Amino acid sequence: MMKRITYLLLLLALPLISLANSETDALFAKANNQYSKAKYKDAVQTYQSILSNGYQSAAVYFNLGNAYYKLGDIPSALLYYEKAHKLNPGDDDINFNIQLTTLKTTDKIDAAPDLFLTKWWQAFVLCCSVTTLGWLSVLFFIAGFGVLIVYLFAATVSLKRGTFYTSMALLFLGLLSILMAANQVHYFTSHQQAIVFSNSVTVKSEPEKAAKTLFVIHEGTKVDVLENTNGWLRVKLLNGNDGWILPADVKEI
Repeated sequence: MMKRITYLLLLLALPLISLANSETDALFAKANNQYSKAKYKDAVQTYQSILSNGYQSAAVYFNLGNAYYKLGDIPSALLYYEKAHKLNPGDDDINFNIQLTTLKTTDKIDAAPDLFLTKWWQAFVLCCSVTTLGWLSVLFFIAGFGVLIVYLFAATVSLKRGTFYTSMALLFLGLLSILMAANQVHYFTSHQQAIVFSNSVTVKSEPEKAAKTLFVIHEGTKVDVLENTNGWLRVKLLNGNDGWILPADVKEI
């Protein structure tokens, strides 16, 4: 009885889901058309309307970042490129545009050196999106169990040996894909970041206006958000310097 009710609800929901997708596709095509005709302000509004409907994708964020870039709004361009990066960290175009747009910011900050193993693991985990890793894990598991079935019915020792090791390798790759996806989700949830939107921001040594000024950062700079205390954010730059700023000076990625 419950299964029938579930199927009935799914059947009723499918047209609504399909309608929502078709509306999103139509808006996305409209925004792309506006962009191609250099109507960047109109394109921004249309891309934003897609996001306001609750839809998120790396493609929408990336194209929205491109529209802001064309308008010369560097902080907004970086904000949406970074949002696209969180959904598809291995995309070369997104990463290139982040590097290109960062060159147009005032602050030139060199990253503090990391251990080789840390950099390698980070690059490995962020090589593709969580969605891609999810599909890869499913495919590896299906293939692995399929080969395992062949192993159970194999007639010769050599075929049994070959199918056994092949199935173990495929199942291992399936588990590795899940591990990478889990680490990628953990990486982005544990690394809260933001883009500076104020022209000039004075970074304080403590969360109060009378505190000592440590340094000044400018719009477009990306910061790690370490904590939020008494209406102040403790932020850290790529070079390791940290201090306190007001939340109104940044937008969270």
